[in-house]
Amino acid sequence: MAGRWALPFLGVACAVGVGSIYYNQPLLLVMGKSFGRGAQSMEWVAVATQLGYAAGILLFVPLGDVAERRSLMMRMYAAVSVALLLVALAHGLAWLIVASALVGLMASVAHVALPIAPDLVCEAQRGKAIGTVMTGLLLGILLARSFAGWLAHVEGWRSVFLAAAVINLLFVPVTFRVMPRIEAKETLSYQQTMRSLWTLFRDEPLLREAGLVGALTFGSFSCFWTTLAYLLYSHYGMGPGVAGTFGMVGAAGAMVAPFAGWLADERGARFVITVAGAVLTTSYLWLLLAVRWHVSTAWHMVALVVGVVTLDVGAQMMQVGNQTRIFGLGAAVRSRLNTIYMTIYFAGGAVGSALAGWAWWRWGWDGVCALALTLIAAAGIRHLTGYSRRHREAKVHLPAEEREPV
Repeated sequence: MAGRWALPFLGVACAVGVGSIYYNQPLLLVMGKSFGRGAQSMEWVAVATQLGYAAGILLFVPLGDVAERRSLMMRMYAAVSVALLLVALAHGLAWLIVASALVGLMASVAHVALPIAPDLVCEAQRGKAIGTVMTGLLLGILLARSFAGWLAHVEGWRSVFLAAAVINLLFVPVTFRVMPRIEAKETLSYQQTMRSLWTLFRDEPLLREAGLVGALTFGSFSCFWTTLAYLLYSHYGMGPGVAGTFGMVGAAGAMVAPFAGWLADERGARFVITVAGAVLTTSYLWLLLAVRWHVSTAWHMVALVVGVVTLDVGAQMMQVGNQTRIFGLGAAVRSRLNTIYMTIYFAGGAVGSALAGWAWWRWGWDGVCALALTLIAAAGIRHLTGYSRRHREAKVHLPAEEREPV
């Protein structure tokens, strides 16, 4: 793979993988109608997908340190294609929930690809490399919703998952064609690799801090996207196509990733995380007030667009800052560091989705925004009192010259 195309390709690889777990979010109401189920039951489809994703990150992503990564990626793209086909063929809620969990499990291929990025550049450009690939990851998250909303509006929700299955299957030969073989960094058995996850989690306070901050903020991010379709339908009578369009709007926020990476290289990842927390807080205060304004529907949509872009800018900056910190703990363990971080991160997203559905049915949009702001505030407290505030370096089991400032 040519050097200048390496990072963009990894960004596309992440987008294709991670997009698979977000197709269902703007479609929950439509899917529920086909099964005769209400919104509260359909929330479990989104929760199952995210929990499956967290499990996949835990079980498969550590192999990136001990297995040849091109072959691993090809197998996982083929498997996620099969899982998406099962979703498209689902004829009951239980089938749909199980198939959605399998989609999440295998879509963790995105995080087999992501830790490759810092290996392709010098350490001084680690943040920029992560930002570039994270642009693809966030575009996959956001554009998947747009793709799903638009296609479902025209062809029905099952066509979304059929098309996604074909895309992931095509990516198997594309990966073989474009990517070189990437050999293992260490020689460990699967059991040894999994045991080392606990050692890293136990011995790295910076990793634990980043995981908790990431989980809380991603939980707040999930609050919005899980309930957006409900807001648009109940307040404005709009369907999944409009909800999907907001994913396209939010994609503008993904463009901040390279800047966030550069800022992390120049000012430090901790500074980026502080700014990200402020941006996320501002976005939810804006979204809370925007729905309350007594203005036309057109102006409400404009206000929501501003809120979505701001929300995605904050989420992207938070993720780039956190991953720049953890990837500095050692090149030989980056897949496992990413495993621990992203397992905690997506578990937080699943909890956020579940709580957001409950908050919506109890208190409506005000409750969703209040929940999201509470999660952001908890993340802010952890950030302000965390390990990285008191120490310049993490406790890593590497020679001193291989450690990176946090």
